[in-house]
Amino acid sequence: MSRSVQLSSSPLLASKTPVWRSKLIVAAMALAFVGLAVRASYVQVFDNAFFKRQGEVRFARTLTLPANRGRILDRNGLILASSVPAPSVWANPEEIDRSPEGLRQLGKLLEMSPVELAKKLENEDKTFVWLRRQMDESVVKEILALNIKGIYTIKEYKRLYPEGEAAAHIVGFTNVEDKGQEGIELIFQNQLSGKPGARRVIKDRLGRVVEDVGQMTLPVDGEDLQLSIDSKVQFFAYQKLREAVLDNKAKAGSVVVLDAQSGEILALANYPSYSPDKRVNLSGEQLRNRALTDSFEPGSTMKPFTIALALEKGLVKPETIIQTAPGRINITGSTITDAHPHGALSVNEVIQKSSNVGTVKIAMQTQPREMWEMFTAVGLGQKPQLPFPGVVSGRLRAAKTWRPVEQATMSYGYGVSVSLFQMARAYTIFASDGKSLPATLIKNGQVPVGVPVISPEHAAAMRHMLNMAAGPGGTAQKAQTVGYSVGGKTGTAHKQEGKGYATKKYRGLFVGIAPIDKPRIVVAVMIDEPTNGRYYGGDVAAPVFSQTVQQSLRLLGVQPDMSVKPQIVANGVEETF
Repeated sequence: MSRSVQLSSSPLLASKTPVWRSKLIVAAMALAFVGLAVRASYVQVFDNAFFKRQGEVRFARTLTLPANRGRILDRNGLILASSVPAPSVWANPEEIDRSPEGLRQLGKLLEMSPVELAKKLENEDKTFVWLRRQMDESVVKEILALNIKGIYTIKEYKRLYPEGEAAAHIVGFTNVEDKGQEGIELIFQNQLSGKPGARRVIKDRLGRVVEDVGQMTLPVDGEDLQLSIDSKVQFFAYQKLREAVLDNKAKAGSVVVLDAQSGEILALANYPSYSPDKRVNLSGEQLRNRALTDSFEPGSTMKPFTIALALEKGLVKPETIIQTAPGRINITGSTITDAHPHGALSVNEVIQKSSNVGTVKIAMQTQPREMWEMFTAVGLGQKPQLPFPGVVSGRLRAAKTWRPVEQATMSYGYGVSVSLFQMARAYTIFASDGKSLPATLIKNGQVPVGVPVISPEHAAAMRHMLNMAAGPGGTAQKAQTVGYSVGGKTGTAHKQEGKGYATKKYRGLFVGIAPIDKPRIVVAVMIDEPTNGRYYGGDVAAPVFSQTVQQSLRLLGVQPDMSVKPQIVANGVEETF
């Protein structure tokens, strides 16, 4: 039987509790709740900037809205470079569904082995990892159709280059971030790239967009850029250059085609080249735009400037006889020779036969300062004003440092270095009635203002000499073109090695104009180190000139000015140094 407990029997329980104590406890609890309410109001209403920032750091993101890169066009509006949508695929390793079958199919579409894919996804603490950039849209659609949790795509653009190898050295290329790395893509990066937009969003812990925050900034697409290049002329020049380099087993080659009326560059081709879309294991040999970045001694292609100077100074006339026998001349202890002795030659024939001795005898009648001024006036020794990376200025020493033998050798192209582009531009004085034209890679439609260098009369006289050099009895008979009159000068120069010259390494050159009476184009060709038994400019470079001129003039709509086929004299005179 249980006993009932009498509470009143306990002294502690029987004592009365003061009322103030219970009120104090209730008041303390109420005060605590008021404090929490005040703190909550302060945090959420009055001073919430700090906490908003902390929330944004964890959940707010700025999404970049890519701008479409501007197109690069040729002079006729044909596309040389353009951007197309190429979405990229990324993953969140924290949430990805690691189903073996799903990952196997994903790896197949990404062209990745199971080991490669697993390595990319191995760090489960990451929330972002690229799987593959700039893929075909059709493949990306197949990937999304797999419905693999944790796989996402993002909009990007991929650059395409329709002209491929033919125009690679001009256009250049961009990297995976769409930034220019070479050529026009690099120099005009700011103009072509535009300005990306931005979208501020709130994401949940799984990376999903919950809502937009603030105003969206729309992207501004890049501007299109129209070059002076004619893609058809460029393609044909590249093809003929490539054939010549391979046929002559040469190291490399370049071709420059200028519009003789506007100074615009119609073609700038180099071989070896590369495909801008496939840049694995590229070397400097492939990337260099040799026509602009490589300098060399131009050999006999310099002789027309020496003769033009003498005509301009009134020292000789085209009919003036120069005695070149016995085929050599001594200048302060150094002997300069012709490959073949010619005896008495007119000034016209000095160019036609490419006589070193005749050129030197004429040059030594001028002052070093006068020669230097002539070379400078046509752009030698100066950096071309072209918007292009790596353009070289060549080398032309001050006239006061020239010794007599140096003046003599410079008159026929040794002791001075130039780029092929500089030589092409220099020859514009013969094609445009004595004026040196500014060259441009950008189509502007403006009439160029040429700088007078020689008189129109002497420019016409030089065209006649260049025409003789490309005709029967000249050193460049292979430069003749069916239907069009041409003129030009060959050059064959030993290559420098260290402080001397290689005995069996040459550059074969040809620079010329066409048609001869009303020139429309200037074409310069260089073949570097031909090793297939021929190395004279008239043999390796002149045929490329001939083919390029014929096709280019047809493409430009120039009517033929000759009805006779070119004639090449058997056992013609060989090119001289």
